[in-house]
Amino acid sequence: MTFVKQNSGLLLERRGGAGSILNSPGYFRIASRGRRFGQFIKMRISHSVFVLAALVLIYFSTFGFKAFFHGTQEAQPESSNAVKPPVYPRCKIDFLESVNDLVEPKDFRDFRNFTQFSVEYIDKEDVPFGTNMYKPRFGGHQTLQEREKSFYAKNHTLHCGFVNTPGFSSTGFDLDEKDKTFMSTCKIVISEFSLKNLCFVLFLDEKSLSTLSSEGNNPDHRGYIDLWRVVIVRNLPFDNMPKNPKVAKFIGHRLFPSARYSIWIDSKVRLEADPMLMIERFLWRTRSEYAISNHYVRYDVWEEAARNLFLKKVNAAAVDEQLTVYESDGLTKFDPSNPNNLLPSYNPESCLIIRAHTPMSNLYSCVWFNEVVRFTNRDQISFAYAYLKLRRMNPNSSFYFHMFKDCERRTMARPLGHRLPHAVVT
Repeated sequence: MTFVKQNSGLLLERRGGAGSILNSPGYFRIASRGRRFGQFIKMRISHSVFVLAALVLIYFSTFGFKAFFHGTQEAQPESSNAVKPPVYPRCKIDFLESVNDLVEPKDFRDFRNFTQFSVEYIDKEDVPFGTNMYKPRFGGHQTLQEREKSFYAKNHTLHCGFVNTPGFSSTGFDLDEKDKTFMSTCKIVISEFSLKNLCFVLFLDEKSLSTLSSEGNNPDHRGYIDLWRVVIVRNLPFDNMPKNPKVAKFIGHRLFPSARYSIWIDSKVRLEADPMLMIERFLWRTRSEYAISNHYVRYDVWEEAARNLFLKKVNAAAVDEQLTVYESDGLTKFDPSNPNNLLPSYNPESCLIIRAHTPMSNLYSCVWFNEVVRFTNRDQISFAYAYLKLRRMNPNSSFYFHMFKDCERRTMARPLGHRLPHAVVT
């Protein structure tokens, strides 16, 4: 690695990933505000046809897990010596009473009133001449100059995963062609709405599918486990296993090219709200492109990094390098008394992300993903840096970003906790 002076800051040229802590998937169960999703079978969307990649959830075979599909949470044995975690509040959300006659606002029908530009993606890198030790990477070999340019909201081509190298058979995160076809045609059609028009996608590798099957959760003849369409991922792109779920988490617009909205839910939470009501409340009603909650305790990047170090979720040298780069490029500690803060918190709870696939939302997702690829797998550490740098480098381009309260997140996505003790939410 070398340090390069750029934009009056010290940037770290990284040619390899850092951090190797495992992050465990947990459990999930789908409910609909205490009712089955069948409660909103009929929904009218006037004069509008749009696409939704609804709920993306990932498990990988490194970790043991048990999934719940419309069942009750498995009771865990209690120890008299166990320390009970603190109870954090949930708060009421002013959802619409019904999805009937729900109408997509005009601003969202073609995204024309949002910042417009064209983003394309680097899909191929040539092996440098004379290089004998070249190793292909899913995220490509982004240079510091390319990294800097990627933050501009303008017509350009940037790294955003799925980079192929001639002579190598795969980019990683390989999907079956029938699954790609399914994922590219998820539609909500005028006047009729049902579960068949929403895409609930569960990404598994083959070992995880085998584990699910051994526990009695077998895909049916259509490839579904309950609501979830099972999509098998082969050739995982990262040796650092916690980085693999970030593909669907951040660059779902590349997996679902026709989708106009997506909701990410992490494996440690159970969804308890209607997806369309979530989109209406946190995107349409607030006129936002991207919605995520603040963390339930911590608001500062350095505080979050310190907690991860304490829990041994990150390598100390790796996170120190990352924060050195960020501080040299202008990131400061969060000051809650500063009325000019662009965000109410520099630390998100990223287990739930609701977003429209607008140009700015897609660009932000790509640059955030690239930071996770370049540095540590703890995406909370790179969240504020990626957002603030994007805003700083595009002062005349609007990005409608909504950070909602953690108690609202808990109402929509109830925490269940990861299965392994070292990954318990704190």
